[in-house]
Amino acid sequence: MTTNGPLAPLTTFRLGGPADRLVTVTTDEELVATVRDADHRGEPVLLVGGGSNLVIGDEGFAGTAVRIATRGVDLRGTRLELAAGEVWTDAVAETVRAGLAGVECLAGIPGSAGATPIQNVGAYGQEVAGTITEVVAYDRRAGEVVTLDNAACAFTYRGSRFKADPARYVVLRVRFGLEDAGGLSGPVKYAETARALGVEPGDRVPLAKARETVLALRAGKGMVLDPADHDTWSAGSFFTNPVLDAAAYAAFLARARERLGPDVAPPAYPDGENRTKTSAAWLIDKAGFTKGYGSGPARISTKHTLALTNRGTATTSDLLALAREVRDGVREAFGVTLVNEPVMVGVSL
Repeated sequence: MTTNGPLAPLTTFRLGGPADRLVTVTTDEELVATVRDADHRGEPVLLVGGGSNLVIGDEGFAGTAVRIATRGVDLRGTRLELAAGEVWTDAVAETVRAGLAGVECLAGIPGSAGATPIQNVGAYGQEVAGTITEVVAYDRRAGEVVTLDNAACAFTYRGSRFKADPARYVVLRVRFGLEDAGGLSGPVKYAETARALGVEPGDRVPLAKARETVLALRAGKGMVLDPADHDTWSAGSFFTNPVLDAAAYAAFLARARERLGPDVAPPAYPDGENRTKTSAAWLIDKAGFTKGYGSGPARISTKHTLALTNRGTATTSDLLALAREVRDGVREAFGVTLVNEPVMVGVSL
């Protein structure tokens, strides 16, 4: 245990003040015992995995921060079980080496395996909701370890039961059901990936080729961690893609055409009955916040408008000021309010 434990080095933003107490755990039993002990004392708990989805306030965290460093990869046939502390992108590489499809397009996403069901991590046409079979978690309310099947996880777009009730569950292990497609990927669903691969949507390609292509696409957007590249000092996509009902989408389209001309065609993807998903990156760019926007120590990435970055000397306050400017500017331009994807600790937009 470390008192006044530094948290900024544990996050990809490299931002935030210290925790009152910082404890590193390496087994499920240690993790459960540490959280249970803090709960009994009535002390706030912050769980830290890969730190790729955290925005921690400059004042730090008044409580116990638990760094999850559990390890364990169990691959049997098409069934994969990962300890919460396993590095996600390494686990994806392992499935590709094993010739199993299902998460290959999630290569290069920073963070830990335990965070994937919380956020329902997804990219390039795949999301973990499509392959997770069970999540083993400590239920802080019941005081016991429970196993939740896929349906019980209540996955939504970048959401889940765990995200909806963040103080209740501590993810211990995640189980996946993958596909043996003879060394081929799952059907390529994302248009950008299909173009980069030179195939049609729905086609399959060699697993290694799918993974390498996704890594190249992510690297081109500053979405693969590189300590020397400040474009990767971020939480990846800072805002989620808005999902609009029919009335909200019609109002948005009218605003977009009024602003950009009658022939403008914003990105639009069906998302359930009478709902349309549009692109946060498009909204940000068309509202005037282009790549590299900003003059201070927190700026939009020079490679991707969805990433807000620490150029090396930023504070969390600097980052939030930029985030609010972008959010408010998009709302003023298009009537759509962007929602942050990272978890806010001691701060809010």
